[in-house]
Amino acid sequence: MRIVRFVARGRAKYGILSQDTIRGLRGSPFLHFQHLSSPSILDGSAYKLDKVRLLPPCPPSKIVCLGLNYRSHIEEMKLPIPLVPLIFLKPSTAVIGPDDKIILPPGWKRIDYEGELCVVMGKKAKDIPEERAKEYVLGYTCFNDVSDRHAQAADGQWARAKGYDTFAPIGPWIETEANPDNLKLETYLNGELRQSASTSDLIFGISNLVSFISSIMTLLPGDVIATGTPSGVGPMNPGDTVEVRIENIGTLKNFVVTLD
Repeated sequence: MRIVRFVARGRAKYGILSQDTIRGLRGSPFLHFQHLSSPSILDGSAYKLDKVRLLPPCPPSKIVCLGLNYRSHIEEMKLPIPLVPLIFLKPSTAVIGPDDKIILPPGWKRIDYEGELCVVMGKKAKDIPEERAKEYVLGYTCFNDVSDRHAQAADGQWARAKGYDTFAPIGPWIETEANPDNLKLETYLNGELRQSASTSDLIFGISNLVSFISSIMTLLPGDVIATGTPSGVGPMNPGDTVEVRIENIGTLKNFVVTLD
Protein backbone atom coordinates (compact mmCIF):
# COMPACT_ATOMS: atom_id res chain seq x y z
CA MET A 1 0.00 0.00 0.00
CA ARG A 2 1.21 3.49 -0.87
CA ILE A 3 0.09 6.31 1.38
CA VAL A 4 0.34 9.82 -0.01
CA ARG A 5 -0.17 13.27 1.43
CA PHE A 6 -1.30 15.80 -1.13
CA VAL A 7 -3.07 19.06 -1.91
CA ALA A 8 -6.32 18.95 -3.85
CA ARG A 9 -8.77 21.82 -4.21
CA GLY A 10 -6.69 23.89 -1.80
CA ARG A 11 -6.81 21.31 0.99
CA ALA A 12 -4.09 19.02 2.35
CA LYS A 13 -5.14 15.43 3.02
CA TYR A 14 -3.99 11.83 2.98
CA GLY A 15 -4.89 9.13 0.51
CA ILE A 16 -4.03 5.67 -0.77
CA LEU A 17 -2.40 5.55 -4.21
CA SER A 18 -3.30 2.72 -6.57
CA GLN A 19 -1.79 2.99 -10.06
CA ASP A 20 -2.65 6.61 -11.01
CA THR A 21 -5.63 7.13 -8.69
CA ILE A 22 -5.63 8.42 -5.10
CA ARG A 23 -8.51 7.43 -2.83
CA GLY A 24 -8.99 9.90 0.02
CA LEU A 25 -8.65 8.85 3.65
CA ARG A 26 -10.78 9.89 6.58
CA GLY A 27 -8.22 11.85 8.59
CA SER A 28 -4.68 10.62 9.13
CA PRO A 29 -3.26 7.14 8.45
CA PHE A 30 -1.78 7.26 11.94
CA LEU A 31 -5.30 7.22 13.35
CA HIS A 32 -6.01 4.08 11.33
CA PHE A 33 -2.61 2.41 11.87
CA GLN A 34 -4.09 -1.00 12.76
CA HIS A 35 -6.89 -0.87 10.16
CA LEU A 36 -5.37 0.45 6.93
CA SER A 37 -6.86 -2.40 4.90
CA SER A 38 -10.42 -1.57 5.99
CA PRO A 39 -12.62 0.15 3.37
CA SER A 40 -14.23 2.16 6.18
CA ILE A 41 -11.19 4.47 6.40
CA LEU A 42 -11.86 5.82 2.87
CA ASP A 43 -13.91 8.99 2.52
CA GLY A 44 -15.28 8.22 -0.96
CA SER A 45 -13.21 10.85 -2.80
CA ALA A 46 -10.87 10.05 -5.69
CA TYR A 47 -8.19 12.08 -7.47
CA LYS A 48 -5.89 11.52 -10.43
CA LEU A 49 -2.25 11.61 -9.41
CA ASP A 50 -1.33 14.07 -12.16
CA LYS A 51 -4.01 16.52 -10.95
CA VAL A 52 -2.72 16.97 -7.40
CA ARG A 53 0.48 18.22 -5.76
CA LEU A 54 2.25 15.73 -3.54
CA LEU A 55 3.43 16.95 -0.14
CA PRO A 56 6.01 15.37 2.17
CA PRO A 57 4.26 12.10 3.06
CA CYS A 58 4.28 12.86 6.79
CA PRO A 59 4.92 15.89 9.03
CA PRO A 60 7.51 14.56 11.53
CA SER A 61 8.05 16.13 14.93
CA LYS A 62 11.68 15.12 14.50
CA ILE A 63 13.98 13.47 11.97
CA VAL A 64 16.47 11.04 13.50
CA CYS A 65 19.38 10.50 11.14
CA LEU A 66 22.18 7.96 11.06
CA GLY A 67 25.79 8.76 10.32
CA LEU A 68 28.22 6.13 9.07
CA ASN A 69 25.80 3.23 8.70
CA TYR A 70 27.17 1.72 5.45
CA ARG A 71 30.64 0.24 5.41
CA SER A 72 31.25 1.73 1.95
CA HIS A 73 30.54 5.24 3.25
CA ILE A 74 32.77 4.72 6.28
CA GLU A 75 35.61 3.71 3.95
CA GLU A 76 34.87 6.71 1.72
CA MET A 77 35.05 9.10 4.68
CA LYS A 78 38.10 7.29 6.17
CA LEU A 79 36.46 6.97 9.59
CA PRO A 80 36.22 4.10 12.10
CA ILE A 81 33.14 1.89 12.31
CA PRO A 82 30.92 3.14 15.18
CA LEU A 83 30.29 0.77 18.09
CA VAL A 84 26.70 2.00 18.47
CA PRO A 85 24.44 3.84 15.99
CA LEU A 86 25.69 7.39 15.45
CA ILE A 87 22.51 9.47 15.57
CA PHE A 88 21.80 13.15 15.04
CA LEU A 89 18.67 15.24 14.49
CA LYS A 90 17.34 17.37 11.68
CA PRO A 91 14.60 19.91 12.43
CA SER A 92 11.11 19.46 11.06
CA THR A 93 11.50 22.85 9.36
CA ALA A 94 14.03 21.29 6.97
CA VAL A 95 11.39 19.03 5.41
CA ILE A 96 10.35 19.41 1.77
CA GLY A 97 8.49 17.04 -0.54
CA PRO A 98 8.84 15.56 -4.02
CA ASP A 99 9.59 18.04 -6.83
CA ASP A 100 10.30 20.79 -4.28
CA LYS A 101 13.41 22.96 -4.41
CA ILE A 102 16.54 22.45 -2.34
CA ILE A 103 17.68 26.03 -1.64
CA LEU A 104 21.41 26.48 -1.14
CA PRO A 105 22.13 28.93 1.70
CA PRO A 106 23.91 32.26 1.17
CA GLY A 107 27.68 31.85 1.01
CA TRP A 108 27.48 28.13 0.31
CA LYS A 109 30.68 26.35 -0.73
CA ARG A 110 29.91 22.65 -1.00
CA ILE A 111 26.48 21.06 -0.49
CA ASP A 112 26.23 17.28 -0.88
CA TYR A 113 23.38 14.86 -1.61
CA GLU A 114 23.03 11.71 0.51
CA GLY A 115 20.40 9.23 -0.68
CA GLU A 116 18.84 7.16 2.10
CA LEU A 117 16.05 4.78 3.08
CA CYS A 118 13.66 6.44 5.53
CA VAL A 119 11.54 4.71 8.18
CA VAL A 120 8.16 6.26 9.07
CA MET A 121 6.85 5.47 12.54
CA GLY A 122 3.21 4.46 12.80
CA LYS A 123 2.60 4.77 16.52
CA LYS A 124 4.23 6.02 19.69
CA ALA A 125 7.33 3.99 20.54
CA LYS A 126 9.43 4.00 23.71
CA ASP A 127 11.82 1.29 24.91
CA ILE A 128 10.77 -1.12 22.18
CA PRO A 129 12.53 -4.52 22.09
CA GLU A 130 14.21 -5.27 18.79
CA GLU A 131 11.98 -8.28 18.04
CA ARG A 132 8.88 -6.05 18.15
CA ALA A 133 10.32 -2.96 16.45
CA LYS A 134 8.63 -3.37 13.06
CA GLU A 135 5.20 -3.52 14.72
CA TYR A 136 5.62 0.23 15.28
CA VAL A 137 6.61 1.10 11.71
CA LEU A 138 4.02 2.41 9.25
CA GLY A 139 6.27 2.08 6.21
CA TYR A 140 9.23 3.36 4.25
CA THR A 141 10.11 6.17 1.88
CA CYS A 142 13.06 7.95 0.24
CA PHE A 143 15.17 10.60 1.92
CA ASN A 144 17.97 12.98 0.94
CA ASP A 145 20.19 14.04 3.84
CA VAL A 146 21.41 17.28 2.26
CA SER A 147 24.65 18.36 3.95
CA ASP A 148 26.79 21.50 4.02
CA ARG A 149 30.30 20.05 4.11
CA HIS A 150 32.04 23.35 4.88
CA ALA A 151 29.86 23.95 7.94
CA GLN A 152 30.21 20.32 8.99
CA ALA A 153 34.01 20.57 8.98
CA ALA A 154 34.09 24.01 10.57
CA ASP A 155 31.70 23.27 13.44
CA GLY A 156 32.83 19.80 14.47
CA GLN A 157 29.18 18.83 14.98
CA TRP A 158 26.40 18.57 12.44
CA ALA A 159 23.40 20.67 13.50
CA ARG A 160 24.08 23.65 11.23
CA ALA A 161 25.41 21.56 8.33
CA LYS A 162 22.32 19.36 8.27
CA GLY A 163 19.64 21.70 9.55
CA TYR A 164 19.08 24.39 6.92
CA ASP A 165 15.56 24.85 5.58
CA THR A 166 14.93 22.50 2.60
CA PHE A 167 17.78 20.14 3.65
CA ALA A 168 15.43 17.19 4.34
CA PRO A 169 13.59 16.10 1.17
CA ILE A 170 11.22 13.19 1.91
CA GLY A 171 8.92 11.22 -0.39
CA PRO A 172 7.23 10.58 -2.68
CA TRP A 173 4.95 8.37 -0.52
CA ILE A 174 5.00 5.83 2.30
CA GLU A 175 5.22 2.24 1.10
CA THR A 176 3.82 -0.08 3.78
CA GLU A 177 4.69 -3.45 2.22
CA ALA A 178 8.36 -3.17 1.22
CA ASN A 179 10.94 -5.42 2.89
CA PRO A 180 13.47 -2.84 4.15
CA ASP A 181 16.22 -5.37 4.75
CA ASN A 182 17.19 -5.91 1.11
CA LEU A 183 16.32 -2.99 -1.16
CA LYS A 184 18.37 -1.48 -3.95
CA LEU A 185 19.10 2.19 -3.29
CA GLU A 186 20.36 4.54 -6.03
CA THR A 187 21.00 8.28 -6.27
CA TYR A 188 21.15 10.06 -9.62
CA LEU A 189 22.51 13.54 -10.28
CA ASN A 190 21.27 15.01 -13.56
CA GLY A 191 20.42 11.49 -14.73
CA GLU A 192 23.87 10.04 -13.89
CA LEU A 193 24.14 7.25 -11.32
CA ARG A 194 26.20 8.41 -8.33
CA GLN A 195 25.23 6.04 -5.51
CA SER A 196 24.25 2.37 -5.65
CA ALA A 197 23.90 -0.02 -2.73
CA SER A 198 21.62 -2.48 -0.98
CA THR A 199 20.05 -1.90 2.41
CA SER A 200 21.35 -5.37 3.29
CA ASP A 201 24.70 -3.59 3.73
CA LEU A 202 23.46 -1.46 6.64
CA ILE A 203 25.65 -1.91 9.72
CA PHE A 204 22.70 -1.30 12.05
CA GLY A 205 19.44 -2.62 10.59
CA ILE A 206 15.92 -1.25 10.89
CA SER A 207 14.82 -3.22 13.97
CA ASN A 208 18.06 -2.42 15.76
CA LEU A 209 17.67 1.29 15.00
CA VAL A 210 14.04 1.54 16.15
CA SER A 211 14.90 -0.26 19.38
CA PHE A 212 18.06 1.75 20.04
CA ILE A 213 16.55 5.15 19.28
CA SER A 214 13.36 4.45 21.25
CA SER A 215 15.53 3.64 24.27
CA ILE A 216 16.80 7.23 24.13
CA MET A 217 13.80 9.28 22.99
CA THR A 218 10.11 8.68 22.43
CA LEU A 219 9.27 8.26 18.76
CA LEU A 220 5.91 9.71 17.79
CA PRO A 221 3.58 8.81 14.92
CA GLY A 222 4.97 10.39 11.76
CA ASP A 223 8.52 10.68 13.08
CA VAL A 224 11.13 9.44 10.63
CA ILE A 225 14.45 7.64 10.87
CA ALA A 226 16.87 8.25 8.00
CA THR A 227 19.03 5.13 7.99
CA GLY A 228 22.29 6.45 6.54
CA THR A 229 23.88 6.78 3.12
CA PRO A 230 26.25 4.55 1.11
CA SER A 231 29.39 5.65 -0.73
CA GLY A 232 29.21 8.01 -3.67
CA VAL A 233 28.11 11.18 -1.90
CA GLY A 234 29.01 14.30 -3.83
CA PRO A 235 28.29 17.98 -4.45
CA MET A 236 25.20 19.57 -5.93
CA ASN A 237 25.08 22.91 -7.75
CA PRO A 238 22.34 25.32 -8.80
CA GLY A 239 20.40 23.91 -11.74
CA ASP A 240 21.02 20.28 -10.76
CA THR A 241 18.32 17.64 -10.40
CA VAL A 242 18.84 14.96 -7.77
CA GLU A 243 16.83 11.73 -7.58
CA VAL A 244 16.81 9.09 -4.85
CA ARG A 245 15.38 5.83 -6.16
CA ILE A 246 14.61 2.86 -3.92
CA GLU A 247 13.44 -0.50 -5.19
CA ASN A 248 9.75 -1.26 -4.49
CA ILE A 249 9.24 2.23 -3.06
CA GLY A 250 9.68 4.93 -5.69
CA THR A 251 11.67 8.01 -6.73
CA LEU A 252 12.18 11.24 -4.82
CA LYS A 253 13.15 14.06 -7.21
CA ASN A 254 14.22 17.56 -6.20
CA PHE A 255 15.72 20.60 -7.91
CA VAL A 256 18.71 22.56 -6.62
CA VAL A 257 18.48 26.37 -6.64
CA THR A 258 20.04 29.39 -4.98
CA LEU A 259 18.51 32.66 -3.93
CA ASP A 260 21.80 34.58 -4.42
